Amino acid sequence: MGYGMAKVLMKGAEAIAEAAVRAGCRFFGGYPITPQSEILEYLSWRMPEVGGTFVQCESEISGISMVYGAAACGMRAMTSSSGPGFSLLQEGISYIASAELPCVIANIQRYGSGLGDIFVGQSDYWQTVKNGGHGDYRTLVYAPNSVQETADLTQLSFEKAEEHRNPVILLTDASLSQMMEPAELPEMCGHDPDVPAWALKGKGDGTYKRHTSVMYSMADYDSYIAEKYRKIERSEQRWESIETDDADLILVAYGISARLCEEAVEISRGNGKKVGLIRPISLYPFPNDAFLDACPRHGWLCVEMTMLAQMAQDVAIACGMKQRVFDLGGGVGFFDTDTVLGAIEDIFSRRRKEVYGI
Repeated sequence: MGYGMAKVLMKGAEAIAEAAVRAGCRFFGGYPITPQSEILEYLSWRMPEVGGTFVQCESEISGISMVYGAAACGMRAMTSSSGPGFSLLQEGISYIASAELPCVIANIQRYGSGLGDIFVGQSDYWQTVKNGGHGDYRTLVYAPNSVQETADLTQLSFEKAEEHRNPVILLTDASLSQMMEPAELPEMCGHDPDVPAWALKGKGDGTYKRHTSVMYSMADYDSYIAEKYRKIERSEQRWESIETDDADLILVAYGISARLCEEAVEISRGNGKKVGLIRPISLYPFPNDAFLDACPRHGWLCVEMTMLAQMAQDVAIACGMKQRVFDLGGGVGFFDTDTVLGAIEDIFSRRRKEVYGI
């Protein structure tokens, strides 16, 4: 496939798949579920073209288990899911993290708990960012807001997974996975699966290797794991700030919601209201540094497609619980810009009650 570096019109789900191939991913095991099935469909023919392995598994549990095995052998490995399928991955993600193996998981969020529905939603924040498996572990989490950034962050996810020997989750949603936008795809990576010294490649004359939880072989495991994630939290924060220097109210939104907020900021500024936006790109580590010097007079407004003010908790913590944090959540589907503007007007007029803060 000769895309080169030219811009190509692609669905977000297809951009994830193609960017993974170009990042050196050579194993995918997963199970179809809307709205991420296009990832499987694309890789079912693309992965064999580059000498990789594609497996449509009998369940998400077997898919994440196969990813564990492929990652243990040094391959760049990936799976993807959505909603109840992502819930089934949690035990496997915990095991992979405990063995310090790199892999990438794409979670294409859908609306609702239980079976949920295929509508747009962002209600997997807590499960993804706080981790749904057992034990003390974290996964890096990246949240794109365009098809272009979806491709870029897929490539970054593989790099950071290997750098930190840790699972990385790409958290997007039904809208971004299904929308089509032009994207400039990365060049093919020359990743060599034989490079990692820790990879299982047969004992030969070398030392015996196995991949299980490092707590069984490391005397200072507790302090090691704590420092590992402290280092990630210091070095891997990513965000975008828009018009925040003089803002009286700062919106906080990720993914597709942030695109609506950009328009709301522009309109508010035109109407004389000093409104800004912080868009977290890394959800773990949460970009606390973006909040250090900001003290907007009216506080913060989290705009997220969830009913329970999920990300708002992290915003309140980043603000030291000393500033007002408002939340604009909702049920199924998109907000429109007028809804965001209405919430902004309510806050400026002191008609809206904060969910956290003074």
